[in-house]
Amino acid sequence: MCGHVGSPVSAKKISDAINSSGRKISVNTVDRYLRALCDSFLFYKVDRFDIKGRQTLKTLGKYYIVDTGLRDILVSSSSGDLGHLLENIVYLELIRRGYKVKIGKLAEKEVDFVAEAAEGLSYYQVSATTLNENTLMRELEPLQKISDNHPKFLLTLDEFMQNANYDGIRKMSVLGWLLNK
Repeated sequence: MCGHVGSPVSAKKISDAINSSGRKISVNTVDRYLRALCDSFLFYKVDRFDIKGRQTLKTLGKYYIVDTGLRDILVSSSSGDLGHLLENIVYLELIRRGYKVKIGKLAEKEVDFVAEAAEGLSYYQVSATTLNENTLMRELEPLQKISDNHPKFLLTLDEFMQNANYDGIRKMSVLGWLLNK
């Protein structure tokens, strides 16, 4: 699937990847296959949410694999895809904790997860590491553009600066977060 089995994917990305390899497939056909995979409980579909407009968007949802172990069967090496794998794991944990989860859209930026529970919303960005300054800025930027006061989290595998606070955005160890509840 798009070279990233187990990564969050969209029907358009899959269609584009297949079409670029010389085979023809429409986005609608890919969408039907993805719906069948969701109906078979192999994938979850996550809708996009317009953060500013506070509404669910009808298009460009992403799909997360239910069992990340299946990914290892389908992909021989996952080392280059650790960030996507972590994103999938965080999604599964948010669902397990009872959140309603959507992908956040804010203009041209994306927030990995908008998680809704009885106590309100929270926002999550997930990255394997943010030790590179450019990566840190890329991950913080969408959260910084959100003008409400709901909790904002940056989850990484970094041991350095794992409890940093960037103007209200809490950077945390994803491992500590997973073990916390």
